[in-house]
Amino acid sequence: MRHVVWDWNGTLLDDQLVVVEALNAVLADRGLPPTDLATYQRLYTRPVQTFYERLFGRPIQPDEWEHLDDVYHHGYASALERAQLAVDAEVALHRVAGAGRSQSLLSMYRHEQLVPLVQQLGIDDHFLRIDGLRGAGGGRKAPYLEAHLEHILPVTGAAPEEILVVGDAIDDAVAAQHVGARCVLYDGGSHPREELEATGVPVVDTLTQALDLAGLITEP
Repeated sequence: MRHVVWDWNGTLLDDQLVVVEALNAVLADRGLPPTDLATYQRLYTRPVQTFYERLFGRPIQPDEWEHLDDVYHHGYASALERAQLAVDAEVALHRVAGAGRSQSLLSMYRHEQLVPLVQQLGIDDHFLRIDGLRGAGGGRKAPYLEAHLEHILPVTGAAPEEILVVGDAIDDAVAAQHVGARCVLYDGGSHPREELEATGVPVVDTLTQALDLAGLITEP
């Protein structure tokens, strides 16, 4: 394995309670009762609009979706100070660097908010490239991973099968399969564990376990 692409929300950043708080801001905006983490995990999917439609029990039109997306991101930013890095995130990042591998960050969080947050947390120097969401949100990750690797592969000289994607969502596994990369899923809270395991992708409890499982340290 020559390069690791890290997911951000729910993987390197432990933000599940913040996500639920922001989601409840959306529900309050629509006059709906609040939800909890278990319901979020049970219903979550991408595209995110489909997740909201599951939660609301009705279709959502494009103009309403744009409004809801803005409400969510405002609520998320307001609660973000209560989020923190995953317990072994920094250890995992140092292990990749110590093994002589490169690493990058790909998130579906808005790029203009992602970059200063990563810098604020003091881990930006670990990444060859940081890509957040540019443009409309809520879509699938596969095309964004494809675009991300268009920058990464020429610089690293890695082939797609030498890329490890570490994320917490089924969509991360789908995106990795789309580009021909390997994937390990971290049980960070986006889905019930049994749903992660149903993908056939290895599932781990810690980020360092993801590196061990991928044989990152032992490979020449």
